[in-house]
Amino acid sequence: MTPSAPPHPRTDDDWWRSAVVYQVYVRSFADSDGDGIGDLRGVRSRLPYLRDLGVDALWLTPFYRSPMIDGGYDVADYRDVDPMFGTLADFDDMIGGAHALGLRVIVDIVPNHSSSAHPWFTAALAAAPGSAERDRYLFRAGRGTEGELPPNDWESIFGGPAWTRVPDGQWYLHLFDPSQPDLNWRNPAVRAEFEEILRFWLDRGVDGFRIDVAHGMIKAEGLPDVGRTSADGRPQIELLGRGRLPYFDQDEVHDIYRAWRPILDSYPDGRMAVAEAWAESPQRLARYIGPDELHQAFNFDFMDATWSADSFRKVIDTALAESTIVGAPTTWVLSNHDRQRHVTRYGDGPVGLRRARAAALLMLALPGCVYLYQGEELGLPEVLDLPDELRQDPAFPRTGQSRDGCRVPLPWGGGLPPYGFGPDGGGPAWLPAPTTWRALSVAAQTGDPESTLELYRAALRLRREHTALPGGPDGAADPVGLSWLESEPGVLAFARTAPAGAPGLVCLVNLSGAPVTVDGGHGEPVIASQALDERDGGRMLPVDAAAWFVRPATG
Repeated sequence: MTPSAPPHPRTDDDWWRSAVVYQVYVRSFADSDGDGIGDLRGVRSRLPYLRDLGVDALWLTPFYRSPMIDGGYDVADYRDVDPMFGTLADFDDMIGGAHALGLRVIVDIVPNHSSSAHPWFTAALAAAPGSAERDRYLFRAGRGTEGELPPNDWESIFGGPAWTRVPDGQWYLHLFDPSQPDLNWRNPAVRAEFEEILRFWLDRGVDGFRIDVAHGMIKAEGLPDVGRTSADGRPQIELLGRGRLPYFDQDEVHDIYRAWRPILDSYPDGRMAVAEAWAESPQRLARYIGPDELHQAFNFDFMDATWSADSFRKVIDTALAESTIVGAPTTWVLSNHDRQRHVTRYGDGPVGLRRARAAALLMLALPGCVYLYQGEELGLPEVLDLPDELRQDPAFPRTGQSRDGCRVPLPWGGGLPPYGFGPDGGGPAWLPAPTTWRALSVAAQTGDPESTLELYRAALRLRREHTALPGGPDGAADPVGLSWLESEPGVLAFARTAPAGAPGLVCLVNLSGAPVTVDGGHGEPVIASQALDERDGGRMLPVDAAAWFVRPATG
């Protein structure tokens, strides 16, 4: 394959407005040394694949020193690479290789909590109640006659109480696993430490940060009860993104990002940050974005849309309206390392894959920034039958739910698992791939015009060709650049508004239960998730299919 040109020069400060970002779950992307675990040298070796796929940037999940209780989201040293993944020299080599290919690099930062193995927490356990060491975290006295009850009714996202008691009787807060104690962001030392961590990685050349639990660092004063728990059949997790919780989305959290933004702006070439944030309304989520805070926040509503035209239309309209208000593009995402893969969510088997391919064309036609999760370009389904003893998600023992099924290592080629994930002669991967993935590997799909991989490659190439569209990759002032077209019930139809002299792009998605006739006025088809049927001199868009059309340039 002929290498494509670098997607964006690194001097384009607005690159993030319409970038296609590829999420690399480092442990499952590529293994360079045969130990069955992906690593930074493995990422380095596969950078040409990402360039040729047509993405603009890669987002690396945590690779820092960690006991790996929660896949690296329990960080013991924020300024070093875990030996599992390599060394700082490997990181520097990887980021240098990415930049040489025109790819930017975003890294995860995990500021809500550290690992219980972090030196700060070790010192806190060794210190007395009320000490400066304990004030870096959220230690509190318990309730009850002997302090035997947790300080409040807060629940862990991973199930069970959000408090663990230490031998001297105090309790510490962990909104996730007990190995992930929450930091006290009202402590100036915590804020200063993370500002230096940002600078450490910016100095090494990272182009941006994905902020884990960006809504969680500030807890309500007094740590008040939620007033509902799983014990009474009303789990607090049900309020995530739908209601107010005293430990999420507190107004004071925005002070943190107003302090971070000048740090990002002090570096050249458009350094950015994107929030993994949950809020009870689109209006509150939009508060994370702006010229004095963060550049983006993930739009999880798009991932949660049901397979219907009304559901997608509502989510898109809401997101674009908020985008206009804050003057920044929205983000679109269908899958990530925390959610079941959308091939399976949409129905698994042929139906799920058919819908996933159509959803990809819908997403890539929308104005804004797109985040792809590794393997979606291969049409990978969720692995639902992993043996329980191999599952490593810390939520699994408490809830019976596991995210391991979307984290199975990528199939690169070959006839047997682990399908080229590691070097020849390497051992099995840390999670086993199904035998059915032989036909889904990169090698098996490359060059097959009907494959999902080639669909993504073609769509990303066409997307780049339409950079002149308002709200497109040129970072034009209009953040929307989309107009809805009249269509049959169950069909989404919209045009990307083009300036004079440029061809217009039209996207149609058939979410109805029957094929629909495509009006010749939409233009000439340039890509489709399924072949368009020729019938009675016209074209038919199959069920669960999407297609792009190009209209002639206007005068």
